[in-house]
Amino acid sequence: MRKSRQISRELALLGISQLPNNPERLESKNLNDLIIAAIRTLTEEAKEELKEASSEVQRGSDRLLSSEIRAADIQTARAMLYEAIDLAQTAINRLGSALDLPETIQLTNQQDVRSYALQIISNFCANRSEIDAILTKGMVDWQLERLPRVDRDILRIAVAEIQYLGIPEQVSINEAVELAKRYSSDDGHKFINGVLRRVLNVMKTESTPV
Repeated sequence: MRKSRQISRELALLGISQLPNNPERLESKNLNDLIIAAIRTLTEEAKEELKEASSEVQRGSDRLLSSEIRAADIQTARAMLYEAIDLAQTAINRLGSALDLPETIQLTNQQDVRSYALQIISNFCANRSEIDAILTKGMVDWQLERLPRVDRDILRIAVAEIQYLGIPEQVSINEAVELAKRYSSDDGHKFINGVLRRVLNVMKTESTPV
């Protein structure tokens, strides 16, 4: 179940990224088109990861060969060898990511996965102003519209889940952090975590009876 929901969130993130800046309420057909486009994006990502891994293996092999026949001294040979090892490790990491993607793509064909992704996107489209207002209240020294789009959309998905889909707060925060680790910058997940915790405090304060 958790894996399915993770894939749904990825599809929703990729789908929302293709929406215009000020989307109207979209028909079901338009939403389904977004999901199909998101699946194509994941498929292309898998192909690109395999292509990059293959290139890194080849570069590592070239450096290893150079260390044997072209190095002028031991230090140079050692440096080339270490570079070849680093390239091989990077290729292994890429292959690990690429090998996860076929399972991800297979899961996108499940009805419950697509259905939940559509729920996220449709709730975002229907409640965008309210979601952005909630996020704006939790921002400190930042403006929502100036954030990288991927960070903005991850935050929106989390708020949509908490506010409209009944997902537990900690679950939504944890899943948003995981999305940020995959799609945002190196420190993006820390930023996402901090903003969402401030947003939750604002939401709890506003919901507390006076």
